[in-house]
Amino acid sequence: MKVILLKDVKGLGKIGEIKDVADGYARNYLIKNKIALEATEGNIKFVKSHLEELKKKNERKFENAKELKEALEGIVVKIKAKAGDNGRLFGAVTSEDIVEAIKAQHNIDLDKKTIDLESPIKTVGSHLVNVKLGMNVNAKLKVEIEKE
Repeated sequence: MKVILLKDVKGLGKIGEIKDVADGYARNYLIKNKIALEATEGNIKFVKSHLEELKKKNERKFENAKELKEALEGIVVKIKAKAGDNGRLFGAVTSEDIVEAIKAQHNIDLDKKTIDLESPIKTVGSHLVNVKLGMNVNAKLKVEIEKE
């Protein structure tokens, strides 16, 4: 079955492309989850007319992500936490703590899922944290953990 992709699908194709896929995959997954439409003449015209609109929307998202990246890389987030004499925290600083600190100190709203921590921060000092902003834009946020 030929389908028109409405979203990028890893391993299959990008938005707007016409692909030939198995009937079951098309009906039970792609069309059901509104990831694709059946490639009829009417649907092809519909997608072509809306594709330009989608590209502009994605460009705006990309520009917003780049602006947010610049804003995040220009700030330092300071978090106070209880720590022992050796600089080891009694608890840990999680992505949720970092998001709350960014909101309180710099009035920037982020989702805790955008903060990419391999593991919670457990030591006092300066740490670089990766923030995934979408549209393949990542920022490095400087987080300073201070002893309370």
